[in-house]
Amino acid sequence: MKLYNTISRAIEIFNPIDENLVKIYTCGPTVYNYAHLGNLRTYIHEDILEKTLRYVGYPVKRVMNITDVGHLESDADDGEDKMLKGAKRENKTVWEIAQHYTDAFFTDIEKLNIKKADITARATDYIDDYIEFIKGLEKKGFTYIANGNVYFDITKVENYTKLSGMDIEQLRTASREDVSVDVHKKNPQDFVLWFTKSKFENQAMKWDSPWGVGYPGWHIECSVISLKNLGEQMDIHCGGVDHIPVHHTNEIAQTESYTGKPWVKYWWHSEFLIDQDGKMSKSKGEFLTLSLVEKKGFNPLAYRYYVLNSHYRKQLAFSFDSLDSAENAYIKLKNRVKNIKENAGDLQEVKELSPASKSYREEFKACLEDDLNTANAITVLFNVLKADDIQNAEKIKLVEDFEQVLSLGLMKDDETEIHDDLAGYVEEMIQKRQDAKKNKDYQLADAIRAELLEKGIALEDTRQGVNWKRIN
Repeated sequence: MKLYNTISRAIEIFNPIDENLVKIYTCGPTVYNYAHLGNLRTYIHEDILEKTLRYVGYPVKRVMNITDVGHLESDADDGEDKMLKGAKRENKTVWEIAQHYTDAFFTDIEKLNIKKADITARATDYIDDYIEFIKGLEKKGFTYIANGNVYFDITKVENYTKLSGMDIEQLRTASREDVSVDVHKKNPQDFVLWFTKSKFENQAMKWDSPWGVGYPGWHIECSVISLKNLGEQMDIHCGGVDHIPVHHTNEIAQTESYTGKPWVKYWWHSEFLIDQDGKMSKSKGEFLTLSLVEKKGFNPLAYRYYVLNSHYRKQLAFSFDSLDSAENAYIKLKNRVKNIKENAGDLQEVKELSPASKSYREEFKACLEDDLNTANAITVLFNVLKADDIQNAEKIKLVEDFEQVLSLGLMKDDETEIHDDLAGYVEEMIQKRQDAKKNKDYQLADAIRAELLEKGIALEDTRQGVNWKRIN
């Protein structure tokens, strides 16, 4: 199996530290609002990574953090406490906000057939552990105190920028924060381990510590939660590419300073989902959520299908037209599997796959082992469905096998029932319109097009046939 390793900037053969257990850490959501589609794209690809590892035979233990302290978004310590903002907006306590959006996140990933991590850890459950971690760094001489806050001194670390490959000036430019605003830092890239003096007024979440009442810095939770649940070394650390220059760079600095050991063997990062204005984020007004996608009539698994037809290391441009095309293809795929299943006979009679079926399975596995090439894996799936060298029962057996990783709900008849009805209705109307045109009844053909348009369905006549899509 081959994976791209961010720290080496190369595709490498995957050799886990211990073949008996692959340890993975995935950066989880900050639960002051809903996850947007860009976040969910990363979680889908991480799901594929974990399921691929299991598919090829590795036992896996995956840990994900839940950031339930809303201001832990950057080291700038300015702007607003997002958890407190959410609490005021919805007339709830910060703890209620955290629980509400944690539940919403788990609902979203369930709808997308994303497996929950083996361990999901809330940041606020590890306060005592953060304090012990900071004390350990303090004892080793990696910290200093200024203006009541505890800082990590990056000059004490060799090769601080080894993950990003940037020099310090580039890193400062790439940072999401204006690091110059904190005049108490010795170096612009130093970062806070514990705040006691904050620019936030009426800070909602504070805890006692040896340095005073305050709260932990942004980067510390992932280091501590992974150490507590996976030990001092792990195989894969996942996240979005935006975490590379600052968050993951600082995680490495503090963790390896604390343990004195190399921490992560493979750094895995997913590229951005972009819209017409660039990178998707929560600061653009009505940001795109899975709930919004559902309100527009789309099946969440159509979004998963859309994502899997792209590579995780390439930016993916999102539009509802593209999602509409993906859902039409997904519905056709579901219907094709359904038809084959209905004509497959007794699956129990398939005691062993034929050589042809085994060859398709190996091809599918090879696609996934090639740095998680899900688009090619889906092509193999289509080749199986149209193959004339294997029986229907074996085709369904292969679909079941592939679904261990793809998780598109292809073996379930109920998930696209509404969409199947819509697709069937539209296809029937298209056929009636075609018949009307053949009979030169253009008035009826135009009436059918108008009726579909009233229902939000637009037709497009092409040389290859009639395409249709939903319009908002």
